[in-house]
Amino acid sequence: MNTNRHTDEELVRYYLATQKSDYFGQLYQRYSNKVYRRCLTITKDPTDAEDYTQDIFVRVLSGLHNFKEKSTFSTWLYTVSTNYCMDRLKMSRRRSECVELDLEMTKSLAETNDYAGLEERYQMIDLILEKIAPSESMYLRMKYEHNMNIREMAVLLQVKDSAVKMRLKRVRDKVKDILVFYQLY
Repeated sequence: MNTNRHTDEELVRYYLATQKSDYFGQLYQRYSNKVYRRCLTITKDPTDAEDYTQDIFVRVLSGLHNFKEKSTFSTWLYTVSTNYCMDRLKMSRRRSECVELDLEMTKSLAETNDYAGLEERYQMIDLILEKIAPSESMYLRMKYEHNMNIREMAVLLQVKDSAVKMRLKRVRDKVKDILVFYQLY
């Protein structure tokens, strides 16, 4: 069966109708290298990128029925890939932050035996995150949690570097205003 002449969307429809692996195999052949490169761009680790690529295609295969052709298959796959990698980075970051935080808290408690300062900081962060939009917090998280530079953010978000810089500035200004309002800055 020669599936090279079919569009991505046709291959998806054929696979969903027949469950023949040849159709999905062709999609895998077309996009596995692109997904791998996307994962490598985000993770900067070839081993993780390879693992993530396999995980993404397993997810795509099991969730192919969610593809509604509102965009091209490649756009949908790119979005799934980016979201998967970012979620994995967040989980990895949270685990390492938890370990670091546990060490910091242990050290701090040993020195001062005081939870109040730490609790105030968490309340302040929660307050700020409640006051800004999720899209705004995304910029802060990408920059400060994921240590992404402006260029990486621009590529991921598919905008110009200047747009990322401006949005980050606006979010930082908004955070400063919130802190001033609550007299925390």
